[in-house]
Amino acid sequence: MTTAERMPTQHGRRAVLADGEQQPGLGMPRRSDVDDGGVGVDVHSPSAGATARPAADGLPSRDRSNVALWDERHLRAATRAAGVALWAWNVDTDAIIMDERAFDLWGIPVAEDIITFETLSRNIHPADLLRVRSAFLATRSIVGLYEIDFRILHDGDIRWISARGQGDDADIAERIMFGIFLDVTQRKQAEEANELLAGEMSHRVTNLLQIATALTHMSSRSASTKEEMAQALASRLMALGRAQGLVRPMPGHKVEAALLGDLLAVLLAPYDEQGATVRIRISVPKMRVGESSSTTLALVVHELATNAAKYGALSTAVGTLDVSCSVHDDDVVVVWTERGSPPVVAPTTSSGFGSRLIERTVSAQLGGSIAFDWSSEGVVVTLRMSKRRMEA
Repeated sequence: MTTAERMPTQHGRRAVLADGEQQPGLGMPRRSDVDDGGVGVDVHSPSAGATARPAADGLPSRDRSNVALWDERHLRAATRAAGVALWAWNVDTDAIIMDERAFDLWGIPVAEDIITFETLSRNIHPADLLRVRSAFLATRSIVGLYEIDFRILHDGDIRWISARGQGDDADIAERIMFGIFLDVTQRKQAEEANELLAGEMSHRVTNLLQIATALTHMSSRSASTKEEMAQALASRLMALGRAQGLVRPMPGHKVEAALLGDLLAVLLAPYDEQGATVRIRISVPKMRVGESSSTTLALVVHELATNAAKYGALSTAVGTLDVSCSVHDDDVVVVWTERGSPPVVAPTTSSGFGSRLIERTVSAQLGGSIAFDWSSEGVVVTLRMSKRRMEA
């Protein structure tokens, strides 16, 4: 049984032209077939008396939009090239007919006998289901073209679909409405990546300005003259630039593998104070950080150091920072301990952009997790990573 034969109406294979109107005055089509996706396409000969003279480009000169050009083979090639999936909806029976591409897109077996909105709703992302259901019920009352983007769950992955059609019964034929599905997953992922990049850039610029202010205060505490302060501040800013190069390398510049202790020393150098009594202590085993994970780990440590300089132990003259590490099989645990910081209060609202960024980074790229202990003496951060992922 083909897809077209499942339409619960005798008009399931009726001719519909490319512009959505039925061909007038032709009665039954001269030839009707079902494309590889199950949508009927009829081919009619031109109207009686019409003369189609070939032009230089091979198209009839009388009418370049002549419907006879858009036969089954041409339409099938166009929809396949555009990645378009087709659907038809019987507004009386609620039955939905889809072509093969639509079945693949939704992840529904072609053998499914009856397709309705409730059938499709089983695959719609729960967060989008109510919105999509409301839009579906309002389809016939919408004036003009409509479009709705939503997520579906497909083999454990999230896929974005765009459903498009014509509302207000404008192109309805024999109680059947027509439209298309498009897979817009890549477009949505690109939009999300751009939004994340824009948020990261805004967050980073704000952080750099706040870090510069913090480094100025640090330099003023350890300098006795303005010349000493200028030299100390310049040294810190240069060290910050080196650390920034690890966090966000220039295009074409590859970050080489390094030892964990050396990587931490470079990233924390801007916040150290000459003459201070053990301001920053680093105690880690000799272990390698691979090229692919150096930038990722640098981003996490840089974010923690930035917060320490803005709000934590590195924002005061007496604060200290201890960074230690232990290794158990494939489990690497880095403990970041701040002491002597201003009073610490655990966040009561949802995490900020920086916290979400490092949580996502640690989970997705380092195969680990990050936890915060908001002790009254100072925050303690426990970073767990996969040794195999860290050395890659």
